[in-house]
Amino acid sequence: MFGMIPFVKAAGRGLGKMFGGKDAEEKLKEEVKSYDLDTDGVDIHVNDDGVVTVKGEAVSQEMKEKIILAVGNVEGVSGVNDEAGTRMMGRASQFHTVERGDTLSAISKTYYGTWRLYPEIFEANKPMLSDPDKIYPGQVLRIPAINTASA
Repeated sequence: MFGMIPFVKAAGRGLGKMFGGKDAEEKLKEEVKSYDLDTDGVDIHVNDDGVVTVKGEAVSQEMKEKIILAVGNVEGVSGVNDEAGTRMMGRASQFHTVERGDTLSAISKTYYGTWRLYPEIFEANKPMLSDPDKIYPGQVLRIPAINTASA
């Protein structure tokens, strides 16, 4: 479990005014569904200050992290409280908030010591990312734990 993961409230995909209640929860559930992510066993709740809580048990660590990113990278969401477990264990990823001028190659160099592993970051963020050149400031990305010894 991660606890609270901060997101940039003013960045992300606009789904209309986001605030607590069933309407916001339904919008976020539709957002996750639009990426065809497996939400079986996962509950999503939104409070009035834009914090989303993800509870339940996701099918895998990767799926849980992708659900967190799908709901967190929405304009109006200030953070995601991760209270979800997983059915299948996996290595937890790190999260990186994109800053102005960042590229996946530069992010790869920061986390892995080489720019050559940027495709790993791109793949780890699919389907939310459709192109490695289409990242934006404030977006939060998964940085998967990988073996860099062979890089």
